[in-house]
Amino acid sequence: MKCIRSAPRIVNEVCRASRTTAFYAPRPSQRRHSNNQAFLGGSPSTYKFLSRVILGAGVGTALYHSSKYSYLTEIHAEAPPAPVEVKLEKPKKTKGISKEENRDYISSQHLQVKKSWENPGVYAWGSNSGRVAAPDSDEALIKQPRRIPFFDGVLLRDIKLDRNFGAAITEKGDLLQWGTGYSRDVRQPTPTLTGKGLTSVTISRNRIIALASNGKVYSLPVSCEDQATGAKHMESSWMPFWSSRAKVSYRLLQPQNMGWGEKVSSISSGLEHILLLTSNGRLFSAASSSEEFPSRGEMGVPGLSWTARPAGPYDQPHEITTLRGFEITAIATGDFHSLALDKEGRAFAFGDNSSGQLGFDPSGESPYIDAPSLLPISRLYSGTNLSPRVISVSAGGSNSFFTVDAVRVAQPGEISAAQIGLGRITADTWASGQGILGTLGTGRWTHIQGTPTKIKALSGLFEFDESNNTVVPIRLKRLSVGSTHASATMDNVTHVRAGTSSSTDSPNDTNWGADVLWWGGNENYQLGMGKRNNIALPGYIAPLDAAAEKAVGKRREEHRFQITPRHKVDVNGRRVSMEQRVECGRMVSAVYSGV
Repeated sequence: MKCIRSAPRIVNEVCRASRTTAFYAPRPSQRRHSNNQAFLGGSPSTYKFLSRVILGAGVGTALYHSSKYSYLTEIHAEAPPAPVEVKLEKPKKTKGISKEENRDYISSQHLQVKKSWENPGVYAWGSNSGRVAAPDSDEALIKQPRRIPFFDGVLLRDIKLDRNFGAAITEKGDLLQWGTGYSRDVRQPTPTLTGKGLTSVTISRNRIIALASNGKVYSLPVSCEDQATGAKHMESSWMPFWSSRAKVSYRLLQPQNMGWGEKVSSISSGLEHILLLTSNGRLFSAASSSEEFPSRGEMGVPGLSWTARPAGPYDQPHEITTLRGFEITAIATGDFHSLALDKEGRAFAFGDNSSGQLGFDPSGESPYIDAPSLLPISRLYSGTNLSPRVISVSAGGSNSFFTVDAVRVAQPGEISAAQIGLGRITADTWASGQGILGTLGTGRWTHIQGTPTKIKALSGLFEFDESNNTVVPIRLKRLSVGSTHASATMDNVTHVRAGTSSSTDSPNDTNWGADVLWWGGNENYQLGMGKRNNIALPGYIAPLDAAAEKAVGKRREEHRFQITPRHKVDVNGRRVSMEQRVECGRMVSAVYSGV
């Protein structure tokens, strides 16, 4: 009998039943080993007769279905499949091009690194209602990264962006301002506070605060008109016994009772307050706006208010005395809250906690915390064999971020065989605050998040370091947080020496930079993805210089933006150590060439 191959299951079952019945019908000599005879009843001849009936029924059923499904074919032995031919990818290098041209062709990352060295400057995108992302354009939105022509070939020390005004510190230490908040008539960045040796800048609601290399802190109004009409300081000149009025109006924020050699080393500002960190690890706070005095506990001084402030200027710095004895090493500010980190890896938070941005569950009765409170980061690792230590803090809008080094330690009573990976570090990033626009980066759209949640896309990452022949954790190098969106620059292994050594001068040796991820609110295209939807998970954007990518030719795969790490290169005929940096502001973003 031939069995019929058929897609309908019934035909296969009939064939299987026919073969089974015929094969297992017991011979008379085997009756004592089977219970089928007792089940069927009768003599062996009767059982043999019934077996033939069943077999005939099976064959008949199979023939019936064979005629019913006339399209079915008979089973034939199939030849074994021919081995798959392995085709090696042809080398991408074409004849007649140089090694460097080949590197550009095979690697988008190499091309990005090279272009960032050859054409330093500023890319900006997002809201342009205040002519910040594109000062020379009246477009309301800049949907994708675009260069600001004024900054072509210019290196900056720092940059900060608001929806209506921008501020930057040049390589020489001068302050540049632009945007309608500065002047509706000026269409390009303009020098304002010059000759002070400025190193960094931060912005509040309506003032710009800049830090000089000598530790002086300058606070000046955003408006060009206010700078021209306000009170001006008398400044000494390089000529003995000679002084003159400053060109713009500004105020000096000077902490009192500074120690010998102590000076302000870092500043960070919210909408109404500013933190000033000194070289001795002491922390001060002051008002940073001309409109509102801080009233949500962000100053870190219990009981401090407009009516209860001490005599003196309204923006005088106040030492946060509850942090005496803790050597503070890093600070961060959101719109109305503050973070501080000490050298032991302990994080403190104070200010507005209405969205849980301080890392504590908010309370309707006490939405503010006006004294620095220690974050219980160790609770996040309760029940694990990891010992956490906060290594950096970041904040913006109504959100806070904490990066943690979690070290593998031995547990009490743990046997030596289980003590694998002792001392290994896992780098994690935690977020708290408002997440309805995706700013938490956790993949969830959460209104309020008090207890910090781990950003899995930025946590527990490792890579192999070929130069040291070991596996290393991937940390965050820098985290920039705007009012509703954020960007993380990863501290992954980079390579920027392709073609510089004769021993490795291969046309396939390419440069690559650090990964950069973006997430959060995108209502003004501030994420640079060309789309307007908010993103709750960190993601990549396309390379900034689209024209350079197209000039190389079509590539098989999509490439992402990678930022260039610090390296010494020739810029305008001189050797300069520079890197690219990301800045997330209020509804606007930028990538600039920094020194």
